[in-house]
Amino acid sequence: MAKKKKLKSQSEDAQAGRLGQFGSAIAQICEEKGISKEKVVEAIESALSAAYKKDYGRRGQHIRAQFNEITGSADFYLVKEVVDETTRVFETEEEKLARQNESLSQAGGEDKNKGKEKPEEKKVAVKEEKIGEDQIKIPRYNPERDLTLEEAKESRPDAKVGDVIEEKMEPKNDYGRVAAQTAKQVIIQKIREAERDAMYDEYKQKEGEVLSGIIQRIEGRNIFIDLGKSTGVLFPSEQVDGERYRLGQRLKVYIMKVEADPKGPGIILSRTHPALVQKLFEIEVPEIFAGTVEIKAMAREAGSRVKIAASSTEEGIDPIGSCVGQKGTRVQAVIDELGGEKIDIIEWNEDAAKFISNALSPAKVLGVEINESKKEARVSVPSDQLSLAIGKQGQNVRLAAKLTGWRIDVVSGETKAEETKKAEEKKEPVESAEEAEKEDKTKKEKKKKEEKE
Repeated sequence: MAKKKKLKSQSEDAQAGRLGQFGSAIAQICEEKGISKEKVVEAIESALSAAYKKDYGRRGQHIRAQFNEITGSADFYLVKEVVDETTRVFETEEEKLARQNESLSQAGGEDKNKGKEKPEEKKVAVKEEKIGEDQIKIPRYNPERDLTLEEAKESRPDAKVGDVIEEKMEPKNDYGRVAAQTAKQVIIQKIREAERDAMYDEYKQKEGEVLSGIIQRIEGRNIFIDLGKSTGVLFPSEQVDGERYRLGQRLKVYIMKVEADPKGPGIILSRTHPALVQKLFEIEVPEIFAGTVEIKAMAREAGSRVKIAASSTEEGIDPIGSCVGQKGTRVQAVIDELGGEKIDIIEWNEDAAKFISNALSPAKVLGVEINESKKEARVSVPSDQLSLAIGKQGQNVRLAAKLTGWRIDVVSGETKAEETKKAEEKKEPVESAEEAEKEDKTKKEKKKKEEKE
């Protein structure tokens, strides 16, 4: 008895060791490919059902395999659907006779008759197409995967049309070379599909975020960047003018869009998107990441300049100082990542006049006149600040207009004062001439009265 127990325990340990190796292999695949255990088991079941069907099943059968992870064995089931005349097209008596004759001729080995039967098959197929066009598209009854309601009630009295009935099949352990090759191909294909779906789901969740990647290859003007598990493409329209790219260069890119593709997730990257700057500030500025400082608005001309309007949600926190950092370290890190792009950080204000005045920095503003109905603003600046307010090729005022959403006209405040002075000077002689004419008229009237008297 002791020997039997000892032998039994050894066999159990060996079985546990085999199961451990099998389980570790599945876990290793899941870890390497980044897919779930259920997907791997599903791939194994699909491969086993394909191999079983190849060696022991028929072409039209639908076989389902149920894999047991504990024992390492599999059970096979023949899946059939309960149908009737409303869900399937049943063959007529003529078609039955033709099918019987065809089976007899095949059994007898009549090769000549086989060639004559091919046109009949084509006629049946055409008939199916006509039925599908004239009526609702109904598939043809197939006894290998369909059951009539009468046949189903023999095994299950409560069966209804549309139910799925599974019949357990005899388990098999020996498979041929072709079946094994089929199972291998099915496993490879299923795991690739699962890996592709997992990568798509992973990067779809990262849509709108910034990732660091390495330039893998350059094809024409398109740049392919390795993001780790997948590769994204940086099209010319999303590249910064004047920025040079080289193989092996590390870049931070904005994931603009993720599309499903048969070869893998199509990841479209961007270096010009304004959100790239915002995400870089979230990385560098802890206050923005925590939510105590918010970026309310942003306007960017990629490769040249960007304006950011920031505000604080808590008292005692300077939004501009938080973004700039000690000795400008935080903003300088963002500038270096953007290749030297200039960044203007202003304080956001609910008052439109003050917000527009801040948006035109670094220029000083004398006054702002607002027309809310047309959403236009007339801004006066000192004459020596006029070119600074407008900027090179109108860039400063253009970015300020994008940032605030107002149409901004910049004028010189001193010239306006000079115009008013000149207008006043012109009015003074006009008023003195009118007074002189009035005096002349009164004098003439007095003379006339004296003459009459």
